[in-house]
Amino acid sequence: MRAARRAGAAALAVVLGLSACSVKGDPGTGTSGSGAKEITFLVFETPNLTPQVWDANIKRVTDRHPDIKVRKLVAPTQDRTAYAKQLLTSGQFPDVLVAMSPTGFAESGNLYAWTSQELKDFAYPGNGAVKGKVYQLPANSQTIPGVYYNKDLFAKAGITAPPRTYAEFLDACARLKAKGITPLVTGSGHDALGPTWAGILGTDVYAGNPRWMHDRRAGKVRFTDPGFVKGAQKLADLAAKGYIDKRDLSRDYAATQQAFLDGKGAMYAMGNWFAAAADSPQTKPKFEVGQFSWPSDDGRQVLPVFTGGGLLVNAKAKNLEAAKRFALAYQLDRTNLDQSTKNDGLIPAVKGYTPPAGGGPVFQAGYEMYRQAERARAVVPAFGFESGDDGMPAGVVDKWDAAAQDLVTGRKSPRQVAEFLENEWAKAS
Repeated sequence: MRAARRAGAAALAVVLGLSACSVKGDPGTGTSGSGAKEITFLVFETPNLTPQVWDANIKRVTDRHPDIKVRKLVAPTQDRTAYAKQLLTSGQFPDVLVAMSPTGFAESGNLYAWTSQELKDFAYPGNGAVKGKVYQLPANSQTIPGVYYNKDLFAKAGITAPPRTYAEFLDACARLKAKGITPLVTGSGHDALGPTWAGILGTDVYAGNPRWMHDRRAGKVRFTDPGFVKGAQKLADLAAKGYIDKRDLSRDYAATQQAFLDGKGAMYAMGNWFAAAADSPQTKPKFEVGQFSWPSDDGRQVLPVFTGGGLLVNAKAKNLEAAKRFALAYQLDRTNLDQSTKNDGLIPAVKGYTPPAGGGPVFQAGYEMYRQAERARAVVPAFGFESGDDGMPAGVVDKWDAAAQDLVTGRKSPRQVAEFLENEWAKAS
């Protein structure tokens, strides 16, 4: 799912209510005998996460917990955080939400803070904390980005291996463009252009200081510092050289994905959820897909990863215990986890879980790249996709997305973008 997000007797009740298919197992259904407790669940749909996928995942949990009735709500756009804000303002804040940033909602008391007991089955239980409290289940790890590439187009341009250094990457882009091939497939917005910039900033900012965002909160670093400006310059240069076509900013996320699948460009910097489309018999492209991590200047592997993106619960939900129980059961259900690898290319961050054997080749290659980066201690945060104290203040990510488009179109220089983000950070803080 894209990239964002009570102790004692109550906690015990939640643990005992987990699904029988969960990683840890479940001794019972949790039926209260007092009739169904209705909860609302805000989801979003993509070419990979269809209505049928959501319905099947929900039913899998409610079959085990027949005392819970779920009314599914669907965000009208990919910006589910903005939609959740609208619902909150109108007094219709959902009981359970998925893959949105907790920032702003948590501080205002609208999200439930999970206890350490409730988080015990997650591999990184502290990820995404807001002032030390976790409001979003840290359910999945996502590489943002991996760089997917069209092996046929690489061969046409005489490129025999994926680039390891940034200089080799630029050479590959030049070779592709010389053959009339668009080097990088991009679009507009957070999920279509954001991963490209996250790749650049992963190598130019986070590789040198994985705690850069925390230091920015502490006033120790600035967007106007050389590392960030250098990253902004790289994005601007990719567009200036024609390696990113600024006309492609008219495409939304779904159209951007389809453009790569249709062979309209050679490389696609995207979160590992793309593997679901690349491996699916319905959407699998005609060409073989390879992948590599965004190249650093010196060739050292750097892989931006976000762990989180799970379900959140409305602290003021009418049926709070049912909402909590549903969220945990949904997130820890083994079949749901298996389906998340298949339908959304995710890497579940749940203790004791390993993906099913026989997964698609694109997913498996991305999974191995992630595990290799873990072993090499090459994992850094995914700039712009973090949440809570690990990310930007509420509202600044939207400005970061707008700044990326300004760099591609040339409306702002890298220095102007850095100053713009400094000002927006100050306003938000």
